[in-house]
Amino acid sequence: MRQLGMAAVLAAALMATACTQNTKDYPPGQSPAEINVELGLHYMREGEKNAAMEKFQKALEQEPNLAAAHSGIAVLYESLGETAKADQHFRRAVSLNPKDARAQNNYGAFLCRDDRWPEAERHFLAAANEPLYDAPYMALTNAGICAYGAKDVAKAEQYWRRALELNPRYPAALLQMARLGVEQKQYMSARAYLQRLHEVVRPSAESLWLGIQTERALGDRNAEASYSLLLKNHFPQSPQARQLQGKAADE
Repeated sequence: MRQLGMAAVLAAALMATACTQNTKDYPPGQSPAEINVELGLHYMREGEKNAAMEKFQKALEQEPNLAAAHSGIAVLYESLGETAKADQHFRRAVSLNPKDARAQNNYGAFLCRDDRWPEAERHFLAAANEPLYDAPYMALTNAGICAYGAKDVAKAEQYWRRALELNPRYPAALLQMARLGVEQKQYMSARAYLQRLHEVVRPSAESLWLGIQTERALGDRNAEASYSLLLKNHFPQSPQARQLQGKAADE
């Protein structure tokens, strides 16, 4: 998500100069409210929730109809467990700016966590179908995860495949397809997705455990041993490592 990365850099720069700049000295093209949103996002990423809340609330005082401020404070409210307020601000954000794909995606994720699958799907697709969105594969992957949670495995696979058509190297979708391959006992498919995944990111405890199960089923003892060694060495306290140790004790 390149825009969010840019936002974080801008917020950090503003924070560094806040003590010396006049409060009216804003970068060209940005309003005070927009800058407070950037600062709120930065504080939220740093775990400084009180400071983030202050900035988002200030932004909404300055511009009550600023969609980005509603979206930011919605994410913060959800993290605080205030789901009713989060829902209110998410709805306001997407109504003010339906083309804000990130807000649509975030609201979809919120609705999915609340088990409101049909609503979540609509917002994920609104994000994925926005022509200017630079990460539609992310929304499609989320739609797949939500569909899977709703026990619609066929639709989940459809969304993950669509995500990988748009970005064949997207780790989250590759991991989901590898997991699905293991669950469906399609181990050659699982192996292929894991190989693609590990070309993009370092193995995780979960991906290594999937690799162990895959290679064990395919009868490749050397590959299974390699995955096992990596899991025990790099993630010794993980649930997957404990599961591996339990299986080894049973054999």
